[in-house]
Amino acid sequence: MTTASTAKAVPFRNNRLLQVLCLLFLAIWIVSAIHPVMVDDWILENMLVFAFLGLLIAIYRWAPLSDLSYLLIFVYLCLHEWGAHHMYANVPLGEWMKPWLHTTRNHYDRVVHFAFGLLLAYPAREILLRKARLGGMWALSLPVIFALGFGAGFEILEAVAAVTLSPDLGAAYISLQGDPWDTHKDMFMGFAGALVCMGAVGFYTYRVARRASA
Repeated sequence: MTTASTAKAVPFRNNRLLQVLCLLFLAIWIVSAIHPVMVDDWILENMLVFAFLGLLIAIYRWAPLSDLSYLLIFVYLCLHEWGAHHMYANVPLGEWMKPWLHTTRNHYDRVVHFAFGLLLAYPAREILLRKARLGGMWALSLPVIFALGFGAGFEILEAVAAVTLSPDLGAAYISLQGDPWDTHKDMFMGFAGALVCMGAVGFYTYRVARRASA
């Protein structure tokens, strides 16, 4: 499996792993689309997915990512599709977590916000390394800042949706679940996930460098 430091440009027709991931995600997306809890919310949740996948397709020749990056993106999108199918506030995993966390709120959306930073910070770092030619602390710190910035941008989109859509759809999409600090906590979870990812990557690259110089 290639990583950010070993990835090479491979035509899609020869990229077997990416082909498999695309087929698997298509199957998962179809399953997610079958009788979702709230159809309008599912469509709304998938609009950014379509935009994100369109971006990945558009930049593939310019910036094909490593196998590891595509695998991380695949896992994140699968987590999101499960949440979209169940309208996030009703995801079974979140229901199972309630007694464990001693809460009446379904925290699956927190899990996905954390996963956003944890799983997508690495692909962001890879683009910075390979296309922006950044390294060191720049390549480790900017993905964390990006996660915080994109998280804030998403919360703004949620707020706009909440005031422009129907009350029921707006409430389902924003999924406050009675928590007035939901926006702040969601942003923090994405920030924390990216911090954990870049901390792990930084520690690993430091150990590799130390071993190489020994």
